[in-house]
Amino acid sequence: MELRQLRYLVAVVDEGGFTRAAARLHLAQPGLSSQIRQLEKELGQPLLDRSGRSVTPTEVGRAVLPYARAALAAADAVRQTVDEHTGLLRGRVTLGLVSGATGHAFDVAAFLADFHASHPALEITLTEDTSERMQAALLAGEIDIALLGPTAEEPPPGLSYRTVIDAPLGAAVAPGDPLLGPAGRTAVPLAELRDRPLICLPRGTGVRASLERGCARAGFRPRVAFEAASPQVLVQLAARGLGVAVLPLGEEGSGIGAGLRALRIEGVGLRARIVLARPATGPTSPAARALLDRLDDALPDVSESAGVGPGSPV
Repeated sequence: MELRQLRYLVAVVDEGGFTRAAARLHLAQPGLSSQIRQLEKELGQPLLDRSGRSVTPTEVGRAVLPYARAALAAADAVRQTVDEHTGLLRGRVTLGLVSGATGHAFDVAAFLADFHASHPALEITLTEDTSERMQAALLAGEIDIALLGPTAEEPPPGLSYRTVIDAPLGAAVAPGDPLLGPAGRTAVPLAELRDRPLICLPRGTGVRASLERGCARAGFRPRVAFEAASPQVLVQLAARGLGVAVLPLGEEGSGIGAGLRALRIEGVGLRARIVLARPATGPTSPAARALLDRLDDALPDVSESAGVGPGSPV
């Protein structure tokens, strides 16, 4: 009996068939089938039922699986222990990042380059998606840690948040827009946006969720005329007079660019946050724990973060 045979058995059960398991293991299917049959021959009992559409464990297979998983976990623990003693961290870690999540407040490329230099044997994957889909991926174990804009006021069960950026929502408008009167105005009540065409990030982002919650409290639905995943595109559309761009602002409402003026939107809970999200029980792998520790050191506490302009919390 070999560890790789146990790994193959677990993969076939987890994937429900040889084809998907072979793809996951980067093996040819005939070779995978042959190894499983050798294991069954050595044990003297069939471990898999191949008669249905999907491959399932037999009664003996179900009894064997916990021990197979424990053996594989023990082997991984041996490798990790040796790596820790030699200062070598191996494995794979995946970081999720909402598009434009940190802007100028955090240089993701520089951070990952430094982390890779410290752990050259570690495989690092960076993936971008909406906050909503990344929350689901965290819960499914598809990514380890994420920087995202929460779409609800409280984290879903199973996740833990640490807020690293908290900025007010603002309305960015072209010069001469009626919202800018009277002179010297720095804020606009949310109700004044009721009938205005709005330019916003798509659903599944923290900014859009915050806007929609605020409008619901005010008794109306936002009239979103244009949406785009890039905050800079929102700015460009607003600069052409196509609507009011809803964006996170600096605490003084600056940093929009493109000749636009920014007004803070007055309303309960109209904030854009970026959180460092992870499983509530913490990362399970040493690689993910190492990345989380480094992120905790690199990212500011919310009390230290002033809001930033486009390209920031989404």
